[in-house]
Amino acid sequence: MNLPTIAHPVEALILAKLSPSVIERARQVRIMAFDVDGVLTDGKLWYGENGELMKCFNSLDGHGLRLMSESGITVALITGREGPILARRAAELGIAIVHQGIRDKSQAISALAQEHGCSLSEVGYMGDDIIDLSALQRVGFAASVPNAPAYISQVAHWTSSKPGGSGAVRECCDVILAAQGRLSVFFTQSAKLMSGVIQ
Repeated sequence: MNLPTIAHPVEALILAKLSPSVIERARQVRIMAFDVDGVLTDGKLWYGENGELMKCFNSLDGHGLRLMSESGITVALITGREGPILARRAAELGIAIVHQGIRDKSQAISALAQEHGCSLSEVGYMGDDIIDLSALQRVGFAASVPNAPAYISQVAHWTSSKPGGSGAVRECCDVILAAQGRLSVFFTQSAKLMSGVIQ
């Protein structure tokens, strides 16, 4: 993978907080998979008389996932739960790979890597609970959230500063994009758009 030798100032700011080993792991990511409850959401499950009624998603996380996809990184959602809410959110974000009702996430990760011709070192996963442990132990870039149990934090290569559902996924996306020198493209595009508006 050809990477720029000089980071954009925003990328440099993000990378300055990371160890060289984490940066190198993030640079390798070609597929990034995410758990949902507790990662894309705050983990709360809202029920009505007819069952599960609502989940709360963060718009910053959604934009981060879009930026990843636009940068050529495959995004996948893997969750142990099932329901129409996630399918709707994934469709809004243009995420085609959504696996629901998955108990063996390690196997799902391995299958995903094989389908896309990647080694596990090129796969990342972000999870927060014991069901995610086997997947986190197999991937090249294991990410988690600060409120995860200690046995999850111990295997994670990187932990967000924000809790699940509050920008943790966006922070993860920014780390990967910055490590790969892909985040700067979006700042350049924004600057050109602003320049056009000003003129």
